[in-house]
Amino acid sequence: MKRYTRGASGNQNHNASERTSVPFLSKSGLIYISITALLIVFIIFGIAYLGQELPSLKQLEMIEPELASKLFSQDGKVIKELFIKKRTYTPLDSIPDILKHAVISTEDRQFYSHWGFNSKRFIKALLIDIISMRYKQGASTLSQQLARSLFLTPEKKIIRKVKELLTSIQIERTYTKNEILEMYLNQMYYGHGAYGVQAAAHRYFKKRLFELTPADAALIVAQLQRPSYYSPYRNPKAALHRRNVILNNMRVCGYLSEDGYEFEKNRPLTLSPFTQEEEFGIAPYFTEWVRQELQKKYGYNVYTDGLSVYTTLDSRLQAAAEAAIKTHLPEVQASVTKRLKVGDRLKRFIAPELLAEKSFRELKSDTAFIDSVISANAAVQVALVSIDPRTGYILAMVGGRDFAESKFNRAIQALRQPGSAFKPIAYAAAIDNGYSPSTELLNQPVVVIMPDGKRWQPQNYDRSEGGPTTLRKGLQHSLNLIAARLVQELVPPRQVVDFAHKLGITNDLQAVDAIALGACEVIPIEITSAFGVFANKGLLAQPIAITKVVDKYGNVLEQNQPVVREALRKEVAYIMADMLKSVILHGTGVRARFKYQFMRPAGGKTGTTNDYGDGWFIGFTPQIVTGVWVGCDNLEVTLGQGAEGAKVALPIWAPYMKTAHDTLKLHEEDFEMPIGVVKREICADSKQLATDSCPNIVEEVFLVSSAPTKYCEMHSMIRKSGRQQRDRRWIH
Repeated sequence: MKRYTRGASGNQNHNASERTSVPFLSKSGLIYISITALLIVFIIFGIAYLGQELPSLKQLEMIEPELASKLFSQDGKVIKELFIKKRTYTPLDSIPDILKHAVISTEDRQFYSHWGFNSKRFIKALLIDIISMRYKQGASTLSQQLARSLFLTPEKKIIRKVKELLTSIQIERTYTKNEILEMYLNQMYYGHGAYGVQAAAHRYFKKRLFELTPADAALIVAQLQRPSYYSPYRNPKAALHRRNVILNNMRVCGYLSEDGYEFEKNRPLTLSPFTQEEEFGIAPYFTEWVRQELQKKYGYNVYTDGLSVYTTLDSRLQAAAEAAIKTHLPEVQASVTKRLKVGDRLKRFIAPELLAEKSFRELKSDTAFIDSVISANAAVQVALVSIDPRTGYILAMVGGRDFAESKFNRAIQALRQPGSAFKPIAYAAAIDNGYSPSTELLNQPVVVIMPDGKRWQPQNYDRSEGGPTTLRKGLQHSLNLIAARLVQELVPPRQVVDFAHKLGITNDLQAVDAIALGACEVIPIEITSAFGVFANKGLLAQPIAITKVVDKYGNVLEQNQPVVREALRKEVAYIMADMLKSVILHGTGVRARFKYQFMRPAGGKTGTTNDYGDGWFIGFTPQIVTGVWVGCDNLEVTLGQGAEGAKVALPIWAPYMKTAHDTLKLHEEDFEMPIGVVKREICADSKQLATDSCPNIVEEVFLVSSAPTKYCEMHSMIRKSGRQQRDRRWIH
């Protein structure tokens, strides 16, 4: 509108025709000016009245979005993200133009020209809201949306809108436009738990930002308006329509050519599927344990401060562990299921009121119902923990068959009877007391006192009995009668308990004879770590899961070194490792060799409880110790007759160990014999140093202090020729 002014006072006699009168304002112009004036007054009033409730200047200058903390495996893979709002912050220069253009063309085309809010757009929206008598138009600029996301709530109230407007003005005064755009793209919610464009790109497409197409970028921006409604998973038609609207906005604003627009709008929705691994991460039992430990130290900050947590887990070994379990566990479950379906064994798990309505025969004919009963009461569970015995680094962990089904981590929380897997601890106490692997005990029936005070007469697994039997043979073939006599004749139960505690077993153990047979309860990770002492020259390395925690600025918050202490004399540890090698070479663990072709020098021990409720195999090389437990949470359900550790746990242990060593390309190592141990050829009958006259000669290891010094007096000293000796049996 043109402005006209009056002339000088001496020239007042102008013709009327030369004067131009000021025209009246149009009605819409008056309304616009009035509302603008009112708005200015409103802003001044708002600043004065609401100033104390708005973010302070310090808050505005220190805007730090919540960032997800990441857990890394030792091979560099992100295995879990911890967050309230899943977000990875990305600098503006690393965000492609197509995303910036999609946002600006749709959400705020005047972004680079306004000063916090678009007055024309705001007034138009306000008029529509007044006329419709409800909150209908948003009209928020990027700065206003950012203010709402950072400091305010999404509630649709006038007072919140005023605060939003005032805060956006303050943000504009504090930051440059590009800084605001960067914060916006990283701060906003894009649906399905994704905060920020990087998280959204990964969530919907499993892509990095520079890999996005214009159609991808438009779909991400489509989520800003109504993430639930425009979800491409829940409402693909609406999402596709909204995506194409945004592509058209980009065309109108000159960010897309006509041909580019036609090409992009015809692209189908190609989304990344939502997997269980994405929901729970890699190694969910392990990462949940780590999360709990972090939360104890850092509290709520672990979800918001963008920590980088470096763990000991190896994602490749974790995959090997899960593959071994997936291959074998269904076979064990099938066996348990088949046994339970015989007769009326399942009847005890069905509610009486249900049995009152239908007969057991009717219910049993319903396959789906019976399967649900078995799943609820007789699901076969598993625990696997794999550790580097030299450092205590946890390399792999599985705490159950399905994390989605049960979060209970059996590897670190379950207390289960180890059965014969506990025997090596009792044998170690005997070796430390000066007995040797060639020490003999009578393989005959014995009465054992149980933890509850009851008398029990154990039997060997194969019901065998015999005469004098060496400790090596007793351990090699897991003879219960030899283990029971060991605590009755060689080492008192109290000493076995003390040894167990030295080896890292923390729970209370009763000093009774049955301890040698594994009647006590242990936690899988602890007894596995205890076996690592045999592999690591008597040194116990405390299991460790976190090596380092770094904040988002690169400051190291904690750095953990291995905690190692002597738990056993290295000479005793070596002899135990050598005896446990016999288990795999010739004893209950021989399937690891002939069936699964795990040929490295290794020691191990099977474990089976007397009711077949628990099956174990714990074994080691100098580089890795791994324990596997298989059983049911419901103590009323057993694995069934014949389901010993060699059949239910070893078939998981051996394939895993073979894959683990091959994957890490570990060179083959044997256990190093210390100076305090000697090898001697002895007569298998007299246990004295062998002569050429002895018919059965074995090679045995001894502590120097307990090694035999006399030659065999049982057999004649007639020297046989080498040709005659070729039939002599060598036994290890």
